[in-house]
Amino acid sequence: MSKWRKKPVVVEAEVYRVGLEDGVDFTYEQIAPNVRGLRRVKKPYIDTLEGRMFISPGDYIITGVQGERYPCKPDIFEKTYEKV
Repeated sequence: MSKWRKKPVVVEAEVYRVGLEDGVDFTYEQIAPNVRGLRRVKKPYIDTLEGRMFISPGDYIITGVQGERYPCKPDIFEKTYEKV
């Protein structure tokens, strides 16, 4: 199997703040770590090319090269991107 490196692409990104979402809707999340069960919560979301993705506080909102937007968890963002 051959190895490949991702081409460097410049994107725009900012930490989520109210107003960057496409809307707010209900979803389900785990009650707490080590507790079985789900609770219904209202969360902001962005409609992405892959479908609706819910946003959590601290997530980055990335705008890609074709104008597509999607949320990214802070730990993944910091491992993947560097400021230019």
